[in-house]
Amino acid sequence: MAVPALARQDADDPAPVENAPSPRSWGRAFADIRAGIAQRELWGHLGWQDIKQRYRRSVIGPLWITISMAVTAAALGGLYSQLFGQPIGTFMPYVTVGFMIWYFISACVLEGTETFIANEGLIRFLPAPLMIYVFRTVWRQILFFAHNVVVYVIVLAIFFQQLDEPYTMVRNNPHAITHPGLSWWALMAIPAFVLIVVNGLWVTLLFGIISARFRDIPPVVGSFMQLFFTMTPIIWTTDLLAGPDDGSPRAIIAVLAKLNPFYHFIEIFRAPLVGQVQSWTHWAVAGGITIIGWTLALIALRNYRSRVAYWV
Repeated sequence: MAVPALARQDADDPAPVENAPSPRSWGRAFADIRAGIAQRELWGHLGWQDIKQRYRRSVIGPLWITISMAVTAAALGGLYSQLFGQPIGTFMPYVTVGFMIWYFISACVLEGTETFIANEGLIRFLPAPLMIYVFRTVWRQILFFAHNVVVYVIVLAIFFQQLDEPYTMVRNNPHAITHPGLSWWALMAIPAFVLIVVNGLWVTLLFGIISARFRDIPPVVGSFMQLFFTMTPIIWTTDLLAGPDDGSPRAIIAVLAKLNPFYHFIEIFRAPLVGQVQSWTHWAVAGGITIIGWTLALIALRNYRSRVAYWV
């Protein structure tokens, strides 16, 4: 008896998997994050290797990171303290810490756009979670940041007496802000840095996915980061803008500075380390950006994680 063609086809083909998870599922997205965390030895080793490779055959190796940071902070801190008429004993630590955290933030943004593009070979041939490359990038920036902390310790040892007492940044200004000086509040820089690292992760993940699809994003982001550097109080201080809110250009610049997201992240880290007034508004804004940013990053991971290997 002949077997119907439909029956033969059903017998040869495997039974369909009804409950197979979709590539676009929250379960797979969160599983990617958990797998990335579990393989911390891998991305930790890769991060160390990135630094060793960059300074291979160098006499002093990664100490060039510290030297470069020290030269930049000393040159710009000394120059702008004279231009703005600010005491170098309080302005130099201000600039040093500003550069420290700005380098970390900008590197997470700029190198984040190249995260998956730079790891094209590994992504195509190594079955590993995408978050491994995100953790690798941010971990490398943490190591760079650790080298720059040495500069802050040296600057603090030199100018501690000026920072230990209440002070003002701008001389002969009736609206000058009196800062309380260094205290145990300096420890607030630790949770601040943790929050900045958490934001660095979502920035690297989100920008990395977008840049893998649209290769014009990295140069565009690089241009905007140069603009934000000049608009962010790193080598200038908001104390210069202190005064009555009368619609003057200074008042307008002060409002624009508050709309700058980088300003809030820098302040939650810098203010306690240089004995300045700590505003909880900065924490509220940074916390809100963290929630919104991770929401967007998780949506991108859920919808496009399976396509990154084809885009790169």
